[in-house]
Amino acid sequence: MSADTDELRVWIDQDLCTGDGLCVQYAPEVFELDIDGLAYVKDHTGELLQAPGVRADVPRQLLLEVIDSAKECPGDCIHVERAADGVAVAGPLSSGE
Repeated sequence: MSADTDELRVWIDQDLCTGDGLCVQYAPEVFELDIDGLAYVKDHTGELLQAPGVRADVPRQLLLEVIDSAKECPGDCIHVERAADGVAVAGPLSSGE
């Protein structure tokens, strides 16, 4: 297995976001609630990414926290996918749930 198979990206479907903030509790380095009350992903510099469907790389040390946030999200709006091929590993489109 190559190292890039472990690299993941995450994005949030704001149309489904409930603004619960559970994701921010799990991984505040990756997620943030904006003034509209919805969650968004952040890039490695902490910049809020607000374009619909924009993906952020998941820091290796936060893989479990980000996957757990997708599994526990009440809005089922957090998508975690492999960077190499876009296959869902957690969230509404993953088959491993």
